Amino acid sequence: MNHEILKRVIFDQHQIIRNATIVPRRYSFDLQANYVVTGLRRAGKSTLLYKVVQDLVAEGVDWSRIIYINFEDERLAEFSLEDFQDIPLVLSELSDERGFYVLDEVQNIAGWERFARRMADAGERVFITGSNATMLSSEMERALGGRYLVRHITPYRFDEYLDAQGQPYDMAARYTTSEQGRIMRLFDRFMHLGGFPESLKLSDPREYVGNVYQKVLLGDIVARFGIRNVDALRVLMKKVAETVRSDVSYSKLHNTLKSIGYELSKDSVITYISHAMEAFLIFRLENAVASFVERSGNPKFYFSDNGLLNLFLFDRDTALLENEIAVALLDVYGDQLRYLKSRKYGIDIDFYVPEEHLAVQVAYSIAGQARDREIANLAKLAELQHGEGRLIIVTMEEEEAIEYRGATIEVVPAWKFLLR
Repeated sequence: MNHEILKRVIFDQHQIIRNATIVPRRYSFDLQANYVVTGLRRAGKSTLLYKVVQDLVAEGVDWSRIIYINFEDERLAEFSLEDFQDIPLVLSELSDERGFYVLDEVQNIAGWERFARRMADAGERVFITGSNATMLSSEMERALGGRYLVRHITPYRFDEYLDAQGQPYDMAARYTTSEQGRIMRLFDRFMHLGGFPESLKLSDPREYVGNVYQKVLLGDIVARFGIRNVDALRVLMKKVAETVRSDVSYSKLHNTLKSIGYELSKDSVITYISHAMEAFLIFRLENAVASFVERSGNPKFYFSDNGLLNLFLFDRDTALLENEIAVALLDVYGDQLRYLKSRKYGIDIDFYVPEEHLAVQVAYSIAGQARDREIANLAKLAELQHGEGRLIIVTMEEEEAIEYRGATIEVVPAWKFLLR
């Protein structure tokens, strides 16, 4: 690879980082460790690494020691596995000291993990980003051999969204009428438009989110996996969006597509959904009490950002509310998060964390019949857990504490729940 081109790429990136205004986020990095940073496109991975670079410079590291390469730069269109050897050579031309390497969207170069492993073995400090979950497959973890720590990045969570909007949410703000009103208004916007960082600057965030979706669909799924039936994939994603709040089998999705004229095999449905999860477009939750077959076949699907889900829905605020709570709980509990549905006990719980004895129901409102239904589900679970754990109903606005058959159920507005 021409070293002059690499240097221009590096120093142009330095200028971008110097001028970047960065909203603090919840993620932290040990500057003496190596990281693989993954997540949905445009979730803010690169900006987080800008912050890492700014922190290094603040600690006295000279810019010449920072080798930041964005592999989506068109000047690197011909970059191949063999060209990686030129990266440390360029550093040696710029500085006599050990450097810090940032490789952004490195999954575009086949075989990148070999270079990453070699650099770690040599004791170099390396930060890597990528938008494809195959980077975290068991095979890739074996290839990297535990040499890298993993950080999964999501679009803004609600507290970060408020930070980006300059809206305080401390105790004083939550109890001041005017400030609380602004927080609630911003939550409504966040629930409908999602938390992609760059979308906050735009007059039409929905158009931006639509462009992100197309990039994920056509770039990270269709092009990367060689999908031919693009129309069927588009319709499948729409049908998955329509199932949010309900468990659904792959057979049902297959039959739904077949009924509207898409001859997509069940195996293809499973494969397409797997690719969508690998691109971080959607995620699934399994039933905590189901058999292994049921866990595999009847998951609940959610979208990684509400802005993406809202591209498919019309006047479905209840689905948007539940999707946002799913994303927030996944961010905290990861693989521990389940849903709980048992015909034997007549229980249907939206979200359940067995290790924490935490059960969360989501209801836009608990007025009328919804109140008895939501309370009954949680009360039955409380009896099975012998009163252990926390029982919560997340609503759009209502708030109270309910005592029922010896169980205490917290009713919490969504904006407060997300700020806990």
